[in-house]
Amino acid sequence: MRQTISTVADVKEMIENKRTLLLAGDENALHQLPKGNWVAGTIPYFISSDQGGMVSQEMISVTDITDIVTSFKITAYDQNSLARVYSEGPKHGFSFIVIPASSKTHLAFALNAPNYKDFGVRPLIGWIAGVHLSELGKKTPKVVNGITGEVLEEGALVLQAELPQGKVAEIGIVNLFEQGGGDVLTFTSDDFAAKDVIVNGEKQNFAEYIVKNKLDTKLPLVADYYGALVNISFQGVDEAEGLVKFYAPVFSGIRYKHAKPVLDYVKQFNERLRNEGSIESHRIAFSCNCILNYLYSELEGKKTEPFTGPVTFGEIAYQLLNQTLVYLEVLDV
Repeated sequence: MRQTISTVADVKEMIENKRTLLLAGDENALHQLPKGNWVAGTIPYFISSDQGGMVSQEMISVTDITDIVTSFKITAYDQNSLARVYSEGPKHGFSFIVIPASSKTHLAFALNAPNYKDFGVRPLIGWIAGVHLSELGKKTPKVVNGITGEVLEEGALVLQAELPQGKVAEIGIVNLFEQGGGDVLTFTSDDFAAKDVIVNGEKQNFAEYIVKNKLDTKLPLVADYYGALVNISFQGVDEAEGLVKFYAPVFSGIRYKHAKPVLDYVKQFNERLRNEGSIESHRIAFSCNCILNYLYSELEGKKTEPFTGPVTFGEIAYQLLNQTLVYLEVLDV
């Protein structure tokens, strides 16, 4: 198994050869593909095995899962029906999901996924589709069902894949951010934006708090979800409105702290992998990294072996994540 960054011509050949593919690419590149066994989301940012981080509106990220799955189907959901995504997942396999950024379905999933029936019971991995950053507000992120040719700006596509007996799917997360030693921050509602924050028990305006304390908003808030560290990335701070916006929602009752800085992403990334033991590249079925890691850690031209694949507007490992790398392994049992 290997993710590749391929030309449109090469991807066409794979589709014509009946390969089952998870694709990521610019809308114009995806538009040139014939119907077939594939599902895709729009994004022109990738990490390749030879060039490292790269931007291309002509190339396509390809994950060929033909040889690891026994069957699959692609199901479309909207912001309401998506509540069934965990309970309808394959009993022996995994679900792969792509959702357009800033769609109603994206917002519904971000806010509600942990409360959906059977949350976390079966593996769900995927990502949030985006656009070239210079086209924000000019083009909309999309997802494409290769079987039908359907292109969605609103909704989610889920490829539900069955694995052969003797194989299991496991989802991993590489999160280099840890909670810093600063204030404990909590919020009074579940939302993508906050005016107020409770700082060590005292209510303050969050925008004023960030400015006063000179918080680096390239670093996320980090929550400890029963041992799992989950990042909430800053989208912007509006001092005039006194409003702070996020790329993923904060939740009431959760204790957040501003993250420790990551000084050298690639160095710390490699140290993290060494500390956690080897991850065999042939077992990695899919991986993706966050656009904020790409930008803030200047990953263009830098490699994150053994992980390649699309750079996304959000990662999904059971729920929506920010500033992480997520991956799917298929293991023998």
